[in-house]
Order: sequence, then structure tokens, then C-alpha cells
Amino acid sequence: MLRKGERLEPLGNGVEIIVSDEFHFTTDTILLSDFAKSRKSDKVVDLCTGCGIIPLLMSRENCPREIHGVEILSQGADMMSRSVEHNSLKENIFPLCADLKELKGKLPFGYFTLVTCNPPYKLSGAGIKSTGDEALTARHEEMCTLEDVISVGAKLLQFSGRLCICQRPERLTDALLLMRKHDVEPKRLRLVQGKLSKAPKLFLLEGKRGSKQGFLNVEPTLIIENEGGSFTEEMLRIYGSYKDNAGRDTNGV
Repeated sequence: MLRKGERLEPLGNGVEIIVSDEFHFTTDTILLSDFAKSRKSDKVVDLCTGCGIIPLLMSRENCPREIHGVEILSQGADMMSRSVEHNSLKENIFPLCADLKELKGKLPFGYFTLVTCNPPYKLSGAGIKSTGDEALTARHEEMCTLEDVISVGAKLLQFSGRLCICQRPERLTDALLLMRKHDVEPKRLRLVQGKLSKAPKLFLLEGKRGSKQGFLNVEPTLIIENEGGSFTEEMLRIYGSYKDNAGRDTNGV
């Protein structure tokens, strides 16, 4: 099952995911999965799913009735497929290797209740380029933009369906404007700080398809670590049964 350079990462509740140095996950992804608060009745699409971390995290408790993970890179999609088989989740989780901009006819539009995405953070051409196709795709808008994610998410959602994303604070205005442009009204916002003494490095944003404009709920800031370096009580709750295996990869925040 495992290929060269791959390993199994325990997620808690008996769920394991195949990861590698190229395809892995950070705290950002775990926070987004928790923020989205999927329900057993949800029909979910996770865009830019990588090796399938969000679908597998959602499967740990009250697994949604169906979760589709969309990944453009075949290696990541293949790792997700093998993780799904390893965890006997083929009835609930459906990997799809595809360009999210070309999903028409591959996934039903106007059908899903929840779309999630941890999109590329950096504008194409901005900053120092990551080395390797996987890192470049994950961190830079080379194959999809923030507008692509929001536009496609809006098409996939049924009326009042939810779109949940995470991004860097410098992209907050872009995200808010793009959601409203595509008839997804921003309804819930939460900033994330590494420590209380640090500036926010991430935001979590939920919008609802076709919802009435206004009434954005700004939630209390989420703090990752106490000043001494240990996880806060809320982070221990978010990690749940995964916390016993959790590494200290908080590079995302």
C-alpha cells in the first residue's frame, strides 16, 4: 500500500492517512476542518484536497453522507484513494483527480451543502517561488486563483449551502469581495494567532450561497499556543484524539 517516501499518519479514532514530504498537512487544514463543522447529513466537496486530509478528518466522527475530494495532481489523488481504501471509507469518500475549473459534468452543480478549501495562499509571481510542482501548486496561484475557488464553490453549492476557506489576512478583502461577487454572502469570520502576543497569520471564513447581505459574525480570535509554547485548551479540543500523535507543524499559523 505504501510507496517509497510515504508513511501513515494517525488522525485519531482509528483513522490513518498516507502522507509524504511532498503531500502532508499543517495546522491550517485541521483548523479549517474544525471550523467547517460538517454534519452527518452534509454533502461535501473539498477543493485542493491534496492527499485528502480534510475528508479523512471529517470521517473521524459523524462522517458526512458523501465527501468528494478534488485534487489536480495525480500523486495526491492517488494517495487519497489508497487512504480511503485503507480506512474502509469507499462508501463515503470519493477522490477525484481533476482541475477544479473543469468540474462541469464531473460533479453536480447546485447539489452540495458544504464546500471547503485550503487554497494556495500566494499570488502567482509573488514572493520566493516554492521548489517542486507539489509545493508550487499548494502555495502559489499557479493552477487556480482565489476567485476560481470561490466561483466554483458557489456553482457547486445548493441554496444556503456553506463555503468555508482559510487564507492569509492580507487576502481578507479579496475573499469578502469575491464571495459577494459570486452570490456567497460572508457570514462567519475568525482570525487565528500563533500566540496572544503575535499578529494574526490566518483567517477562517464561511459564506452562505444566496444568503441575505450583511450580518457578518466575527468570532473570538483563536490562539494556537500559550506564551510558554504549549497548546491552548481550545487547540487541544480541536486536535481531539489526534493530539497524542500531533507534531508541532504550526508553520501555517
